[in-house]
Amino acid sequence: MSTVVTQPTEYVYGLKVRIFPSSKQKQQIKRSSDAARFIYNELVAINQELYRLKKIKIYIRQVVQRIEQLTNRQKSFVKIADLHPWLHDPLIDSLAKSNAIMTYRQSLNRHFKVANTGLPKFHKKTYEEKYQTSNQKSTDIFSGSIRFLDQTHLQLPKLGRIRIKNSQKFIFEHGDNIKIGQTVISKDALDHYFMSCTLKSTQPFKKALVKSHHVVGIDLNLDNFLTTSDGDIIDNPRYYRKSLKRLKKAQRTLSRRARRAKTDKKPLKNAKNYQQQRFIVAKLQKQVFNKRHNFLHNLSMSLIKNHDQVIAEELRSKNMLRNHRLAMSIQDVGWRSFLSMLEYKAILYHKTFKTINPKNTTQTCSACGHVLTGTHKLTLKDRHWTCPNCHAFHIRDENAAKNILKIGLTN
Repeated sequence: MSTVVTQPTEYVYGLKVRIFPSSKQKQQIKRSSDAARFIYNELVAINQELYRLKKIKIYIRQVVQRIEQLTNRQKSFVKIADLHPWLHDPLIDSLAKSNAIMTYRQSLNRHFKVANTGLPKFHKKTYEEKYQTSNQKSTDIFSGSIRFLDQTHLQLPKLGRIRIKNSQKFIFEHGDNIKIGQTVISKDALDHYFMSCTLKSTQPFKKALVKSHHVVGIDLNLDNFLTTSDGDIIDNPRYYRKSLKRLKKAQRTLSRRARRAKTDKKPLKNAKNYQQQRFIVAKLQKQVFNKRHNFLHNLSMSLIKNHDQVIAEELRSKNMLRNHRLAMSIQDVGWRSFLSMLEYKAILYHKTFKTINPKNTTQTCSACGHVLTGTHKLTLKDRHWTCPNCHAFHIRDENAAKNILKIGLTN
């Protein structure tokens, strides 16, 4: 079974820009984020209580009344807000509250429709903030409740005019054909604020790249990041492992300062030394993320730019993570993010991306098709081998990439 990415009739583009809110706007973002998280958690609690009450088989009037009460409360955030007056605060974006209910219902539906997805869980309160809002009465990016005022300013519901750092200037060239969809306002652990939104258009956001008349298969592996069917090897940068020593030291310091604050009976938000160290840890983690993200973007762009079709193996990361010896290395490489980048960039630049079932691609000779079995079967430590049937010498990962390419072109 293979998955092929084809060109859509409506083009979607994800945009994320840094925003610089004022002190008042920061308070509004926090209030809206707290409200969205509270409503989501309230719905989770209601669902858990309903589950317990419906297991009671004896007819009790109080139980029936409680079930009806909870069921009605689930339908609208207004019914929840009536019990918690602070949710009626005019500074809170009402769309954030309704979107919290929508997000919960999507999570609940996903549990019933998709295998191995659990019930919605409580959202923990962290130093990060996030809420989702919607664009109303929009015909293009210059109209509606969410709109671009110019290349450095944005209009957002409740927040009003806000300064942005925008590097995606090409969207202004044909902005009349672009609509802004769902929008997320967020703050990370470094107190940096962002606006993320989906842009939709009937026209492509990027011009099609020149055809290279070349296809490639790629094999993802831990020894190297990937190997192509052409024999090119991309080294695994291992950004997390390289920063692990510094990160562990910073986290130990953070733990000590947390214990000191607890001994002094001081809240962590008021512990200056703790907060300073928290920023250091968050900065180190962000540096690792940015380095990996930049590496994956550059590599995926290079593959899409130089090939008309890219064929990769389907990944089952959840199954692979069960091997605890390899779990850290698997999470460090970011394979899932890499394949997602290849997928959307293939659409964006009018190329083709396909994934195939990788069964036996490592154990099969790309020259004669012989499949290794029994004592001849390769283990993780076998990096080179010779086919017992045709005596062809193979580099393990390059041979797998050739098989992936062959299967992708025939299916």
